[in-house]
Amino acid sequence: MEGAAAVAAERSPGVAVLLGQESARPAPCCPHGPTLLFVKISQGKEEGRRFYACSACRDRKDCNFFQWENEKVSEARLLARKEVNRNCRPSLSHRQNMERYKEFVLLPLSKRKFCQECQKLLLPMEWDKHSDHQVLHDLSVAHLQRPSQLLCPLENKKTNAQYLFADRSCQFLLDLIIALGFRRVLCVGTPRLHELIRLKASQEQESDVKSLLLDIDFRYSQFYTEEEFCHYNMFNHYFFGGEAAHEICRKFLHQEKGEGVILVTDPPFGGLVEPLAFSFKKLIAAWREVQGEDHSSKDLPIFWIFPYFFESRILEFFPGFSMMDYQVDYDNHALYKHGRTGRKQSPVRIFTNISPSMIVLPVEEGYRFCSVCQRYVSSGNQHCDICNSCTSKDGRRWNHCFLCKKCVKPSWIHCNTCNRCALPGHTCDRAKTSCFICDEAGHKRSTCPNLSVAERACQADRKRRLKKNKIKMDNVKRPSVKHATFPRKKIKKKKNTLAC
Repeated sequence: MEGAAAVAAERSPGVAVLLGQESARPAPCCPHGPTLLFVKISQGKEEGRRFYACSACRDRKDCNFFQWENEKVSEARLLARKEVNRNCRPSLSHRQNMERYKEFVLLPLSKRKFCQECQKLLLPMEWDKHSDHQVLHDLSVAHLQRPSQLLCPLENKKTNAQYLFADRSCQFLLDLIIALGFRRVLCVGTPRLHELIRLKASQEQESDVKSLLLDIDFRYSQFYTEEEFCHYNMFNHYFFGGEAAHEICRKFLHQEKGEGVILVTDPPFGGLVEPLAFSFKKLIAAWREVQGEDHSSKDLPIFWIFPYFFESRILEFFPGFSMMDYQVDYDNHALYKHGRTGRKQSPVRIFTNISPSMIVLPVEEGYRFCSVCQRYVSSGNQHCDICNSCTSKDGRRWNHCFLCKKCVKPSWIHCNTCNRCALPGHTCDRAKTSCFICDEAGHKRSTCPNLSVAERACQADRKRRLKKNKIKMDNVKRPSVKHATFPRKKIKKKKNTLAC
C-alpha cells in the first residue's frame, strides 16, 4: 500500500473499506479524526454509493458520523459538525494536564486524591465539586507510576478496548525486547508495557530502555509528558496533537539513525485489519526516512499482538511476518486469561518480522525448541513429518488429514460432501463460507467457538429486534385493500347471571 494507491477491502459481510484512494478533497473529520471511505459490496463487487464513516467506531451508537462521498454539505451542517467535534475534545490540553500534575506531586500524601467517577487527578480547589463522588485518597508515587491500575479500562472491543497485559505476559515482552538488544520501544496501544518500561527506568535497574506511548485514551496525558505520550488514533494514523505530536514520534523513530527501535502494538480485536496495517506502514515509512540507500530494504522490527485466527489477513499485508506460539494473557478479559473464568489456551499471539529462531520462549511455561523448525513452540504443538512443520495454531496437537493434505484441528473430521475437514454436524451448504471471526470454514460468526456467550446472546437479541421491526414496517407499508362491506346484524348481549 506504500506509493501507489491501493484498495483494501475488509472481508466483513457487505462492507469494504477503501484505503489509499485519490480524492479531490480531504476526508471529513469526526471527533476521532479523519473518517474512512466505505462501500457496500455484493459478491465481491461494489454495490451502491460510497460513504464516509468513523475510522475507530464500528457502532453508530459510539460515533454516528455518516456522509456520502460526493454529498454537498451545507454551511450550517459544517458549522454544526465543527461544534460537535469541538465539544468532544478534552476540556484540558496535554500541556495543561502536565502543569496540573506538577502541582499534584508537590502536595503532601494526605492531599493527593483521584476521582474514580471523573477519572482525573484532583487539586485541593476542586474537592468540593467531587464531594459526592468516589474518590481515592493518599496516592503514593507508586500509584502514579501505575496509571493503568488507577484508570478504569475502556472495554469497547471495537473502538478502544483496553484489555491490559497480565504481569506475566508484560514482563515476558520486556525481557524479550531487552534480550534482542532493543533500546527504544514505540508502544502503540500498549499502555501497560510503556508503564513497566518507565517503572524499570525509575528504579535504576539494568534496563535503559526508553518508550513512547501512542494511544487513543487521552486520560494518560495526566501522567505522561508530551515527550512520553501522544494522543493517537491507530485506525487512521491521526495525531490529535497535530504536527508537533507527529514530530515527537518521528524524532523518536529517528534517534540513533533508526537503530535499536521496535514497534509493539496491541490493537482492539474488533478493529479492521486493513486500516491498522495501513497506519503501521506509515510508521514504517517514517522510520525509513533516516535509512540510507544501503538499508532501504530493511524493515522496522514489529511485534503485532493479535488473535491467531487473523493470521491470514495479517500475512496479506506483511508476508514476511511469522506467528509465535507464545500465548498472551490479559488481566481484565473474561476469556483471554488463565484461570477458572478464562480459557485454558489464550488465542492471542505475537506476529513479528523478527526471525523466529531469535525468539526464546520460556521453557518453564511449557514451550520447547523444535530443532527441525528452528523455533520455540508450545508443548502440544507436535512436529508433522508430512507437512514438515509444527502446524498447530491454538496450542493443541493437530492431526494430519491425508485427503486435505494438511493438519487440522483435533475436533475436525473430513467431510466427503464438502471434500474438506470441518466440525462434526456442520451443514454442508455452509461449509464453503468462512467465519468472519476466525476466518475458518465450517461455521458462521454466530456459532464461532471464539465468540463469547455474551456476544452470542447480544446477536440473538439484535436479530429478534430486527425481525420485530421488519414486521412492523411491513404492516405499515402494506397497501390497504378495499373489500365489499355488508350490513352486520345486531346481536343482543345476554346478561351475565354469574356472580363476580
